[in-house]
Amino acid sequence: MPSLAFRDVSKSYAGTLAVSHISLEVSAGEIFGLLGPNGAGKTTLIRMALDIIRPDSGEILVNSLRSTAADMNRIGYLPEERGLYRKQKVTDVLDYFGRLKGMPGGHVRQEVLAALERVGLADWASRKVEELSKGMQQKVQIVATLLHQPDVVILDEPFSGLDPVNVRMVKEMLSQLRERGCVVVLSTHQMEQVEEMCDRIAMIHQGRLVLYGRLEEIKRRFTAHLEPVTRIEVPTVSLEEIFVRVVERAEQEGEAALT
Repeated sequence: MPSLAFRDVSKSYAGTLAVSHISLEVSAGEIFGLLGPNGAGKTTLIRMALDIIRPDSGEILVNSLRSTAADMNRIGYLPEERGLYRKQKVTDVLDYFGRLKGMPGGHVRQEVLAALERVGLADWASRKVEELSKGMQQKVQIVATLLHQPDVVILDEPFSGLDPVNVRMVKEMLSQLRERGCVVVLSTHQMEQVEEMCDRIAMIHQGRLVLYGRLEEIKRRFTAHLEPVTRIEVPTVSLEEIFVRVVERAEQEGEAALT
């Protein structure tokens, strides 16, 4: 079964601690929310999972084994900074990314065309990327991420630039990945999407894990701490409110460990 695990992982840059002793695991068939303020360490954690950078200590396991270069072909990654070749045709760009992930040449073009059909871009297949709207380019980037049918999918702000119709389409794609038994990591600042889609979450602040667990249990725990009158007026605390309270507490205490 697919899985992604961080075991006591730490990373520093020029003496500054970016990630400090983080341990967490994402299982098959779940959508996992990776949350935190800007500069919290989320990107560093993702880059270590992708073997772009190496941890100073600890280990990262893919499918219960120490990750290797070969494992990277089983991971699909949607970066926040988009990386399409704007002067190239959509099909050529996707064909290139598919081959980079080890897809056979005779098979990749067929899969590209089928994927573009599924996201409503079949009529744009032969157009240059620069001719597409921002939302269309985002859909092409998502197709590139999922084209090789990865076991582990890491998505950084996947809803950026999408209108409500296409947001719904991406949500349906994420649900299908969960049903397939994939590991899905969703990193975003859009708390309403996390509340709707994620099974479990982890929140990082100043490189440390400050919140980790099932979303329903976390919301229930924070709701239980409200005053009785407030509980009547607001039956469940929103994830946005939890996010703010945890960050404020972590900043006040210097270090939090809410697990």
